[in-house]
Amino acid sequence: MTQAMNDSASKASQAVAARQSESVSAELISFAIGEEQYGVDIMAVREIKGWSEISHLPGQPDYVRGVLNLRGVMVPIIDLRCRFGGGLTEATALHVVIIVQIQDQQIGLLADRVLDIVAFEGEQVQPVPTVVRNGRTEFLSGLITVEAGMIAMIDLNHLLDDRYEAQAA
Repeated sequence: MTQAMNDSASKASQAVAARQSESVSAELISFAIGEEQYGVDIMAVREIKGWSEISHLPGQPDYVRGVLNLRGVMVPIIDLRCRFGGGLTEATALHVVIIVQIQDQQIGLLADRVLDIVAFEGEQVQPVPTVVRNGRTEFLSGLITVEAGMIAMIDLNHLLDDRYEAQAA
């Protein structure tokens, strides 16, 4: 099964490269955490890989699962389920890590599975309703409606922001 997961991640990485050459306003990688769909800007994605063992670091928030040695670079792994208040993910070989670039560092986002590459126009992005805005929605930059439901776009710049820590707990 691990080989199938790695093949799936490899195919997704190849699809990312192929679709980056197409001319659309924007694209995102959609992925699942439980039954919910999320997405990150495709331009921030550096790699998609299957789950592998990580080294735990003491004194970190629960959502920082540890670090992964990725070709000599220590990449912190963020458990998105935990970061969004859903408890720790029991990671298996079926889970994926989406390596993204945030400003000058790479981080890994632990997700259940990659779903698709979604092209969209800027006007398709709807704001997150302010009536439900709290610490967990501060990580979202907008919502996109697709045939299969709704994709919540993750604001990578706010994902590691400590000021939302107390609210999200």
